[in-house]
Amino acid sequence: MSKARTPASDAERLLSWFDSHRRELPWRRDRDPYRVWLSEIMLQQTRVETVVPYYEAFLSRFPRVEDLAEAPVDAVLAAWSGLGYYRRARQLQKAAQMVASRGGSFPATVPGLLELPGIGPYTAAAIASICFGVAVPVLDGNVERVLARRRAEEGDVKSVTVRRGLLAAAAGLLDPARPGDSNQAMMELGATVCIPKNPRCLLCPLTEGCRALAMGEADLYPKARAERRSEERSIVAVLVEDEKRRTLLFRRPDDSSLLAGLWEVPWVETSVREADAELGRRYGGTWRLGNRIGSTRHGITYRDIKVAVHLGEIGDRGEIREGPEAGWFAAEEIGRLASSSLVGKILSVRDRV
Repeated sequence: MSKARTPASDAERLLSWFDSHRRELPWRRDRDPYRVWLSEIMLQQTRVETVVPYYEAFLSRFPRVEDLAEAPVDAVLAAWSGLGYYRRARQLQKAAQMVASRGGSFPATVPGLLELPGIGPYTAAAIASICFGVAVPVLDGNVERVLARRRAEEGDVKSVTVRRGLLAAAAGLLDPARPGDSNQAMMELGATVCIPKNPRCLLCPLTEGCRALAMGEADLYPKARAERRSEERSIVAVLVEDEKRRTLLFRRPDDSSLLAGLWEVPWVETSVREADAELGRRYGGTWRLGNRIGSTRHGITYRDIKVAVHLGEIGDRGEIREGPEAGWFAAEEIGRLASSSLVGKILSVRDRV
């Protein structure tokens, strides 16, 4: 008489699904802590399809953690340009310098990883489990969604009490023999099956025990949070060119709360009538605002910025040297600078004229 098979556990079903359906992503080719760490930092608040080309280009430029640690900060910001949230790039390099100072070895524990700049509980757990086999669960947005639906969680998934329960549930789905794969499976499930709208429940390996599915209300979880209202702002951006068709840009101070150290087109948040005087106060020199050539929009965190793009002139170019760092750059040079995507939007307005 044959022995009855033991039903597969949720953790086993999850791993079996992952083994068959995992996406081939460049940071999954090995368990190198440098590569995994870099991918996790880039993926914060950024979609996978956006990250992949940046990740590969960044690794090509800084193939080792020591290369990143020793690079000029402007080179790091330039390689990061377009990913946004530039504070991540600065913390990335500071962490690389700390790792390089200890011989290039990353800490192998969650407490050790948390000592590195820019690494929080989720990132520490991801690196520790994937690279070092530490049996600790992760809790990112994708995992939160999967678990909130399984539990039909009525509370705010960002609250301390609810997160504690979600972490316990995540730990229950963790295979201690393959913790890194278990965590990646949960993230993969949330990214590809248990998606925010119209979840693909028929494809899910964890339908058994999912309370939201049983109630026919998977779309209602996690419960929506009150979103911060977008703040609308209007600015005047000024394009100034010299006789060689080079564009005048300024570098934001390193202590700026946003876009620190990045190069930008001069701009002011004021009326067109007062723009000349305000530009002088902010950047030095004597300014004259010219014709408006178009407009564009730009979003930074919760800010929705409407940009009026004008041509302009500056009277005494020597005076700007006493203000913020400035320079005249040809188009091909601007492409190599650390600058926000807003610069490209403003320049494209000019190019369409």
